[in-house]
Order: sequence, then structure tokens, then C-alpha cells
Amino acid sequence: MKLTLHEIGRIVSAKNDYSQYEDTCISAIEFDSRKIKTGDLFLPLKGARDGHDFIEIAFENGAIATFSERPIEKPHLLVEDCLAAFQALAQYYIEKTGVDVIAVTGSNGKTTTKDMLHDILTTTYQTYKTQGNYNNEIGLPYTVLHMPDETEKLVLEMGQDHLGDIKLLSEIAKPAMAIVTLVGEAHLEFFGNREKIAEGKLQIAEGMPDNGLLLVPNDPIIEPYLPTKQEILTFGENGDLFLTDLVEEKQSLTFRTNFLESDVRLPVPGKYNAINAMVASYVAMRSGVKEADILAALAKLNLTRNRTEWKTAQNGAEILSDVYNANPTAMRLILETFSAIAKNPSGRKIVVLADMKELGPTSAQLHAQMKESISEKIDLIYLYGPEMKALAIAMAGDTRVRYYADYSEFEALKQQLLDEVQPADQVLLKGSNSMNLGQLVAALTEE
Repeated sequence: MKLTLHEIGRIVSAKNDYSQYEDTCISAIEFDSRKIKTGDLFLPLKGARDGHDFIEIAFENGAIATFSERPIEKPHLLVEDCLAAFQALAQYYIEKTGVDVIAVTGSNGKTTTKDMLHDILTTTYQTYKTQGNYNNEIGLPYTVLHMPDETEKLVLEMGQDHLGDIKLLSEIAKPAMAIVTLVGEAHLEFFGNREKIAEGKLQIAEGMPDNGLLLVPNDPIIEPYLPTKQEILTFGENGDLFLTDLVEEKQSLTFRTNFLESDVRLPVPGKYNAINAMVASYVAMRSGVKEADILAALAKLNLTRNRTEWKTAQNGAEILSDVYNANPTAMRLILETFSAIAKNPSGRKIVVLADMKELGPTSAQLHAQMKESISEKIDLIYLYGPEMKALAIAMAGDTRVRYYADYSEFEALKQQLLDEVQPADQVLLKGSNSMNLGQLVAALTEE
């Protein structure tokens, strides 16, 4: 990190006389006192516990100074709001380093697209990306202030739980290019409808320069919220960017785009991944990456685990695990992909669908609508959780359905799957992370 204590004090407008402390170079800024090392600056945030309670521990672990919202005897920078100071510092650091920021948001696909874009850009530039799920008002500035000194391209993921979240992150990061992967139903409980979600996602343009490039899905719902000062390109069916000749296989896919000369091959399934790769490829191309490097990077992708992953059951059955999160759009997409993959000879297609959380008052309707996405190619359907009752009712009379209503029936569901799944079967598991479908995957695969 190329920052000194006095420089940080100036940027955050510290109210105390920090010039009395040595103007030392800061090694890193940490908000977890357990991660503090010699030479670090501590950031006491207020959460379940007040970080100020851990200032002494931070100094014991090697901190040379701390932010603080009240005067203390230790070396400190006195500020009104530690988080706001942290965010202002990240904004300044982006300007100081001149790093080229590319932002990615969306109801689905933002982490995958971020990973793809990072891998492609790394062929040509020193590139850093959001680590894990550090995509909020704390995680984004943390990512900025922890990027390696030599970073040329910074790929930042931006998440939203409430309207205005993306606006804040964009104004901190000031991305030159940005991607909205999809406007789905994630967090409907907080937003109420897709229109509000679209409004929130399009606020990614708030911090962009007037000549910035914004890529958005070709979806009418976003049109009222499109900015007027940036270059806008749409992608998807009838969009400015589109794919053709898509071939889906169990663990890979190939396709063509209207801007690359050669076929694109990915070592992951799903049409949605083809769209994410297409968008990442275009941004990389506009960033100066050669087509050969784009294709080579995509061919050897290493995506974040627990998104969409094929595993092998202890008896040889094929397990498609997509248990990290769930909303109606994501569930429809994975059901579409699962149905498109050829069955094994003598094998069946089995789906295990669990509750989708944070859908608000329309939850029952959105769960019931999943009926339209379950094709005749599916042989057996397990539904789990109280929210899935709506889908069980919608599919009443369908002999393929087995419904486990209550959380207390989880063990019974696990045992039924262990008894039911045969070596030639293909099994899809999809649900919100809190539904613990990962435990079913582990039971089937003996992980």
C-alpha cells in the first residue's frame, strides 16, 4: 500500500493533531483486530460489536495507529465515521494509483463474470479482483486498499441489498467500464419489484465518466433507467452483442459471437455462462486484450467453487451442484441447462429444489411459477421447504413429485435420495444456501 499515516489523515480530514505521530508508511488497513500485523492501521467498525472495543488488541498485535470516533491515548486519526473515512480513502486511492476500474453487478452471474474477466485481463495486464463476496460498502473499499501495488486493472464486484447501495459503490470506484449481467428477482423482499431492482443496478453508472462503457442485458425493464452520458451496449437476443451456434455438453459448451472470429469454448455448462463469457470477452477486447488470449483464458477457466459444479456420487451418479444461492431467474436457468444435457443410457434426470429466500410477498407465486421450467425430460422431482409448498400445489397430480415440507424432514429427504439415486442417474440440486443442500451433495458424494 502506497499510503502514509499523515497522508491518510489529510484525506479523511482527521480532527486531531496527527502530526505528532511519525509519518510512517502503512502496511495494510484491517477491520479485524485478529488480522492486524506489525505496521498496520486498524479500522474499528460498528457491527454486532463495536470495533473500538478491540483497539487495545489491535495495538498488541502490531498496529501503529487506528481510526477512532472518539479521542484515545494511542496514536489515532479522529473521524466522525470510521466507515465513511474508509470509503473516502478508497476513492482517493483509486485516483492516486490511476488503476483502471471495471465494475460488475447483476442479480445473477456477477461473480462468474468477474472471475472470467479477471482471468482474461490477466493475460495482458496486472489484474486484481474482488475476493470472495467482498462486494458491499465495506468489502469494496477493502478490496481497493488491498490490491497489489503493481495493479493495472481492478475488477470490482458490486452487490446490492437496498436501493442506493450500487450508487455508493460506483461513486467510490468510478469505473471506466461496467457490466450489468442480469436483472432478476434477487432480494425482492427488500426491493418489492423488478423495476426497483433495475433502478438500483443501473445506478452503477452514477460514478462513471461521461465516455464510460456500460453493458446491459437487452431487457425492456431497464430502459427507463438507462443513463444518457455513457456508451450503452446491449447483449442477448436481438442485442448489440449476441451469441450463435451454442452447443451444450455436460461439462463444457461452445459458441460463437458477433465480434470474435473464432469459436469460444468453456469448460463449464450453461447458456448463462456463455452469455457471461461473451460479455467479459467484449470488455476485455475493448481493453486491448488480443482474441487469442481471450480464447485461451476462457478455455482454462477456474471459477469460484459452489456455483455450478459437477460432482460424482459414491455410486457413480452425476451430481450437478448449484447450492450457493437461489432466486427464480437462477433456478429457471439451471433447470434449462440441466434439461438440455443428454441423459445417460438407462439413467434418469432427478431434480432437488429447495426454498428461494428473500422473495417477499410474491414468494408463493414465484415458487409456483417454477412449474413452467420443469420439462418433461425430468423424471423425478424432490421439493423441500415450506416455500416450495406453492410449487407442490401447482404440480398436484404430477406423479414425479415428492414433497418434503418441513425442515424436520431433512434427514428423511437425505435418506430417500441415498436410497433412490442409481449409478446412471443425473441429479440437480438447487436452493438458497440456508437450505443446506450442500449437506445432501456431501452425503451423495461422501465428501
